[in-house]
Amino acid sequence: MAHIRKTPSGRFEARFRGPDGKEHAKRFATRRDAQSYLDRLGVDRQAGRWRDPRAGRMLLVDWVAIWQPTTVDLRPSTRARDDTYLRNHVLPRFGAVRLDAITPLDVRSWIGELTAKGLAAATVQKAYQILAKVLRSAVDADLLAETPCRRIPLPKVETDEMQFISPQEIDTLSNAIEPRYRALVLFDAYCGLRLSELAGLRRSALDMERGRVRVTENAVEVKGTIEWGVPKTRAGRRNVPMPNVVVSALDRHLDEHVAPDAGALVFGGANGGVLRAGSWRTRFWSPALRAAGLDGLRVHDLRHTAVALWIAAGASPKQIATWAGHTSVSVVLDRYGHLYEGSDADVLARLDSFASVSADDAPSRWIPRVFRGARDESERPANDSQVADLGKRSGRGGTRTPDICLVRAAL
Repeated sequence: MAHIRKTPSGRFEARFRGPDGKEHAKRFATRRDAQSYLDRLGVDRQAGRWRDPRAGRMLLVDWVAIWQPTTVDLRPSTRARDDTYLRNHVLPRFGAVRLDAITPLDVRSWIGELTAKGLAAATVQKAYQILAKVLRSAVDADLLAETPCRRIPLPKVETDEMQFISPQEIDTLSNAIEPRYRALVLFDAYCGLRLSELAGLRRSALDMERGRVRVTENAVEVKGTIEWGVPKTRAGRRNVPMPNVVVSALDRHLDEHVAPDAGALVFGGANGGVLRAGSWRTRFWSPALRAAGLDGLRVHDLRHTAVALWIAAGASPKQIATWAGHTSVSVVLDRYGHLYEGSDADVLARLDSFASVSADDAPSRWIPRVFRGARDESERPANDSQVADLGKRSGRGGTRTPDICLVRAAL
């Protein structure tokens, strides 16, 4: 039972017994405040969300130490990245603060401080996301009634400008880099794998006869240790076609630089181990860019280049989404849709050509008559042959699959 009593000091003490069987008490300046507090607790108990009011007194740094071991669904690279944001940005500001003492205003002020330091908007957003995740887990653990990370304005992230290079520049770059990595440049610029996927690529994943590569594994360096894994989405596990220029370069590369066993790495490190992204960029990528006159080009821009070349070659958004390992076509259109603009004139010209053909001149098989739902007798079948023809129609409105195929073929 809950009750309120007036203490000798004139304050009002709200007392109640919680689901844990223990008595709890809290004092207030007025009876109304004490009753309001008990009312709120009563609602929480009825809704099954009662929590010990003292639970929120835990420091955020202590809660992080409890929470981190419970995050079992993170990839090693993601865990290392989150640790960096916690150590550098979250804990210095909130580590010694009680969970229940962090307010939305505190969070807003912190976002302003990070921005004023000149941190990139993406860094500020990621730091905020980590804090929000920590506090949301405190709510789930019944340490907080609600998270202070709500409706917090964040700096806008400007999308990095994608860079694409021409086939001539691809050739120049491939000739400027260390010979053992010439095939890597050509492979990435025409097949669009991520660097971690290149590092984890084995000879067994290559189908040289069919000109296909199977992407099923990756290798990422995390705190000096190579972590092996698989692409994080089902779409990432994919088959990518290889043009002849890549197949030819790979044939020579495999003969000269790769062991014959199926598990051998296609693109290994300089010392024969796994390719480590950081040191590889410093030792081989950056010098090659300077020699080729392509300073500022990122390795990931070779992936963008591959997509641009696929689009220029006439690949559909669905093909590109499949080859690039994107989860949906909408990702391709959002990111690379502007590269399709060159086809506008062709599409409009075709539409105008359709409009210039009168209905009388158009082949009758292109214009299926709609028999179902006819509004008057003139729209209904005129004879038995048309009725029989209607029986072959299975689409909505009496259309047939061949009719649709003919229209698509015309487009």
